[in-house]
Amino acid sequence: MTNTSEMKNIAVIGAGTMGNGIAHTFAQSGFKVQLIDLSEASLKRGMDTIARNLDRMVAKEKISEADKAETLGNITTFTSTEDGVKNVDLVVEAATENIDLKLKIFKQLDAVCSENTILATNTSSISITQIAAVTSRPEKVIGMHFMNPVPIMKLVEIIRGYSTSDDVTTTIMDLSKTLGKVPTEVNDYPGFVANRILMPMINESIETLYNGVAGVEEIDTVMKLGMAHPMGPLQLADFIGLDVCLSILNVMYDGFKNPKYAPCPLLVNMVMAGKLGAKSGEGFYDYTESRKAEKIASQFLK
Repeated sequence: MTNTSEMKNIAVIGAGTMGNGIAHTFAQSGFKVQLIDLSEASLKRGMDTIARNLDRMVAKEKISEADKAETLGNITTFTSTEDGVKNVDLVVEAATENIDLKLKIFKQLDAVCSENTILATNTSSISITQIAAVTSRPEKVIGMHFMNPVPIMKLVEIIRGYSTSDDVTTTIMDLSKTLGKVPTEVNDYPGFVANRILMPMINESIETLYNGVAGVEEIDTVMKLGMAHPMGPLQLADFIGLDVCLSILNVMYDGFKNPKYAPCPLLVNMVMAGKLGAKSGEGFYDYTESRKAEKIASQFLK
């Protein structure tokens, strides 16, 4: 079994929202991180985001300027996967939630990584067993699903594929604890636990809007004040990304063949129109401050 104390070098695939958050978290915990993305521009955006988030922590006196400098110093960037995964104990893949892309990445990782390297994916819904099947080391493939924003949220879903070994599971559970996280082991079924429960709630909230039961702010207010949710489901969908919500619902619908997971037509239309939420500036709420919150969604209502 790999001893958690022996794990020093981590590679993270993808410098986007989740990837830079995962890199930040490992680096702040003292690990050497090799952050990999296709372009220097993507890597620069990711590193700029990490620096800004660290600045906020300094401003709140949660860390010192020296801590910030040390965290940034622990991260090295690469545009070459082969170079970026040399001498690492663990790779965490955090690329776009696309099954074909993930299978391609894991085939490549299996070919270029040391035989002892554990391969983890941050997928929020895709089968770990399916991903592991394209490698020659399925016992060393595991799901490590962080929550967004990664440096703040405590939960990590640890998902065992059909062949994931007990030793690898224990190692990743222990490693998550060294990051200050609370790892929770779940089995490999579409959506796992978090999204199997969350996405139908978000989808039903969109259906409620679509059917004219209430408006965007009213639906979110009911869930915030009535159910003690810190953020309403429609606003949360905007921050997750409506395209990501649609992708996860499609994975669950395909996996279970159950109509209760079928995405609401309003969600489908909004994604097709490029209204993806906060990242596009428009979703159920207006993030450009140019239009009222409900105007964006209302144009797609039947």
